[in-house]
Amino acid sequence: MSINTAREGHTYPAITYQVSREAIRDFAVAVKAEHPAHHDREAATGLGHQDLLAPPTFAVVISQRAEAAVIADPEAGIDFSRVVHADERFIHHHPITAGETLTAATTLERIRLMGAGAMVTTVTEITHDGAPRTTVTSTLLVRSDGGDD
Repeated sequence: MSINTAREGHTYPAITYQVSREAIRDFAVAVKAEHPAHHDREAATGLGHQDLLAPPTFAVVISQRAEAAVIADPEAGIDFSRVVHADERFIHHHPITAGETLTAATTLERIRLMGAGAMVTTVTEITHDGAPRTTVTSTLLVRSDGGDD
């Protein structure tokens, strides 16, 4: 199946994600974010945050869970085995902290066909109680399978 450009503009059902201290600490260790506010609640609250402060790229954990709906959508026609991650951009509106329940909704923003392949751009809006936290724009290159699509 080839990429279905008719899915451009489609917004997928939102997911929710409960931000835990453990998830923030684990992510901070994985990305070598050593600031005490990512590991120690007192350090984070001392800086005016409600709880542990997530590293800026922590938003990718949430956005990738929401973006999975695009890949799983049979109508989109994306073969994940042919996907190469091309770009990821973050616009941070407000820090993410432990204890928040975040909502993330992904829109298949743009599909640009290139031969039998395509560049697919999604935008995921991450919010907490309706207030924006992070906007994540992700671009995937869906490689051609070499067939006669």
